[in-house]
Amino acid sequence: MTSTQILLMLAELLGGLAFFLYGMTTLSGGLENLTGGALEQTLKKVTKNQFLSFFLGAGVTIAIQSSSAMTVMLVGLVNSGIVNFCDTFGMIMGSNVGTTLTAWLLSLTGINGDNFFLTLLKPMTFAPILAFVGIVMRMVSKSDKKKNIGMILIGFAILMTGMDFMSNSMSSIQENESFQKLLFAFSSPIVALLISTVFTGIIQSSAATIGIVQALALATINTANPITYKMAIPLVLGANIGTCITALLSSFGTNKSAKRVVAMHIYVNTIGSLICLVILYALEICGVEFIYTPTSMVGVAVIHTLFNVVTTVILTPIRKWVIRLCEFTVKDSNDDKTHTVFLDERLFNNTPLAIDECKRLTREMAEHARDSLLKSISVVEKYDAAAVEYIREKERLIDKYEDKLGTYLVRLSNNELSENNSHVIARMLHSIGDFERIGDHALNICKVAEEMHVKNITFSDSAKKELAVITGAISEILNMTFDSFINDDPELASHVEPLEQVIDGLKKRLKAMHVSRLQNGDCTIELGFIFTDLLTNYERVSDHCSNIAVYTMQLPSDMLDTHKYLRKIKSAAAGAYVDDYNLYADKYSLDK
Repeated sequence: MTSTQILLMLAELLGGLAFFLYGMTTLSGGLENLTGGALEQTLKKVTKNQFLSFFLGAGVTIAIQSSSAMTVMLVGLVNSGIVNFCDTFGMIMGSNVGTTLTAWLLSLTGINGDNFFLTLLKPMTFAPILAFVGIVMRMVSKSDKKKNIGMILIGFAILMTGMDFMSNSMSSIQENESFQKLLFAFSSPIVALLISTVFTGIIQSSAATIGIVQALALATINTANPITYKMAIPLVLGANIGTCITALLSSFGTNKSAKRVVAMHIYVNTIGSLICLVILYALEICGVEFIYTPTSMVGVAVIHTLFNVVTTVILTPIRKWVIRLCEFTVKDSNDDKTHTVFLDERLFNNTPLAIDECKRLTREMAEHARDSLLKSISVVEKYDAAAVEYIREKERLIDKYEDKLGTYLVRLSNNELSENNSHVIARMLHSIGDFERIGDHALNICKVAEEMHVKNITFSDSAKKELAVITGAISEILNMTFDSFINDDPELASHVEPLEQVIDGLKKRLKAMHVSRLQNGDCTIELGFIFTDLLTNYERVSDHCSNIAVYTMQLPSDMLDTHKYLRKIKSAAAGAYVDDYNLYADKYSLDK
């Protein structure tokens, strides 16, 4: 083989590998977007059950077509405190089994025969058709779901094209002297395992390494120097060890629990590989002829699946010992006990899961803001120093939520997003600002209560009676707004704006009535300022509730224009809005 031929062969091999990796990434991205984070969210609910977590780990890995991505996701979830380290064993084992599906899909490339139906099953027969259908769906469809399906089809077609390129390059190199030496090196299981481990660590894809092994098997199966089971087994084992590098790199800067997830991934694959190597050497010593027979693409897929299934069967009964080994390797430290993570960077690469985590934290922020505001109202009615300090702590926590969530959501909005996800992120960005302001108003109300306590002054009985009316309205609008936001309930949110208008009217009347008391000498100027401050904070809280409710009401649409939406609602002279307004006006009437 001339140097030109070798160069062309290497170019085809590298091009095929590039197509393979890009196709895998595209396929994985489409599957992730299609699942919308639903599978990943379920991880947090079933991790206590090892049986369920095994199948869920396999399911998520099949969905995203990457055990490395699954492990990185687990590192992020554990680092964030969402999932406990000890509960990841089943998911890691399931992920290892789930990733073997790729090898079975790739084995379709090795189908031979001129039969019409066999020809249809060959990837290079249907891959161009899938690519064309996928492109049409991406260009024509307006549905995010159909666009993601199109991306999956394109990714699969590119992946299979890359596999075909690699197979062709292998078939043209099989007579090369250097290639023969490489095959001779593979005859040593230890050398083959090390080469495969290093190569997989460099390209960070066990699927690509397995694909190359399958391409080698296909190209050499009818030659004088075929890839035998003795060669293929350590190559597959090395791919499983090398794939741990991705999770290892992602663990830098994480807490000890997250690092233990990576240790478990490494130990599981390494221990399983050592056991299989011992079995391989035992078979060789016993003179079992089977290990010297040529393998095929299907044979490589079988090896990959058997390795992970056997490893799972062997290690599951000693799961606690594996966990203890990880804990012994990665010891606790005093610094780690104080380490907290808000939103883990590793979740950022999985847009659906990152959005779901942002939703969860936004709802937590909403609950903190509601709790703080309701507690501040109770402090006005009966001063409690401990409650005031509690509200101060809550306000600092709410500020942290606003800062971290805001920064994360802005970065997340720069990802490639569907229209729906873009709308969801915009809604959260708007809402967290209103939650933060409600937390500020809760603190302002506390300061009013604190001033009254220090100066030992109280409102008159008539003022207290009036405040009780608007306080009841504020409590109802707050609970209605936050319940509708947390439960994504546009119908409940539609009742907020009429009550907000009633609260605006209450504020004006209460201020006028208080001015009348001042003129009659029934109230001091000092209490007048305090009363006005309280009303202002209440009214602004209701304004923020109105904003949040509008964002919830606009969930089915793609716009987030609060003022335009409110004008549209209020322009209706009759209907549900007017009925609600009359209902709340009567319920919170000052004339009763």
